[in-house]
Amino acid sequence: MRILSGIQPSGKLHIGNYFGMMKPAIELQSRGQAYLFIANYHALTTVTDPEQLRADSRDVALDFLACGLDPEKTVFFRQSDVPEVTELTWLLSIVTPMGLLERCHSYKDKLAKGIPASAALFNYPVLMAADILAYQSTVVPVGRDQKQHVEVTRDIAIKFNNQFGEVFTIPEPAISESVAVVPGLDGQKMSKSYGNTIELFGDPKEARRRIMRIVTDSTPLEDPKNPDTCNIFALYRLFATPEETAEMAARYRAGNFGYGTAKKALAEIYERTFAPMRERRAALASDPDRVEAIMQQGAARARAEARKTLDAARRAVGLA
Repeated sequence: MRILSGIQPSGKLHIGNYFGMMKPAIELQSRGQAYLFIANYHALTTVTDPEQLRADSRDVALDFLACGLDPEKTVFFRQSDVPEVTELTWLLSIVTPMGLLERCHSYKDKLAKGIPASAALFNYPVLMAADILAYQSTVVPVGRDQKQHVEVTRDIAIKFNNQFGEVFTIPEPAISESVAVVPGLDGQKMSKSYGNTIELFGDPKEARRRIMRIVTDSTPLEDPKNPDTCNIFALYRLFATPEETAEMAARYRAGNFGYGTAKKALAEIYERTFAPMRERRAALASDPDRVEAIMQQGAARARAEARKTLDAARRAVGLA
């Protein structure tokens, strides 16, 4: 099984990123051959400051390594260090129908948010298909809202194979039903665009202040509360053991338990979880040459695989 995941460097990563993508991706590295890339080509559709892009890319690398990514088990690299994917994007674009791209949710959603309709934004799914197909990936872990990207990749790969011969492995999406939407401070999905996040490795005091601002209902202190409708509990259970989760739920239902106390418990378990990772991150940040060597090693391994796929695609279309 060859697993492919990617994440954009478009700002500070938060606990929604951690539980929604990072933690599952790190856990998968023991189940198959994992490829994980920092999608800085993709980020160019929204990030226009070169220094910010470089800084965010470094931060993502540090965050993943601090959270437990093992570069011996996972091929970890920057997307831009594998230029083969850009040529492969062009080869895939020759079989990609315009109508297929026009139907993509990500394009329509970004237009609705007022993001300018650049050619890069429109062709984003083709580049994503090249990311997946370049390494002959068999499994792509995605959220339910991103399943369409894998479906588009499958359509493009099948169309190319039918026209030019069997070049690409047809990937399957892996949708984890156990990964719930991580709520933000306001109850919406945690997202940088909503400004409702809790950073992974921000200032611990600021993280605690943000946790204490989580929106709750007005149920009196003495009344029983429903943990299943509470944003604090939804976040707490992501960190907690089953025993800790059951104990917290019982305290909610018993009454005489305030939301302020629940927020303090969440702040404590947040810090307990990320404090060791924060120490590892600080050590990595003090040795940038080591981090860059890890990224270059991953890029070399990724390029070797991408080159084989690109050569096969070039031969298929008549360029070799």
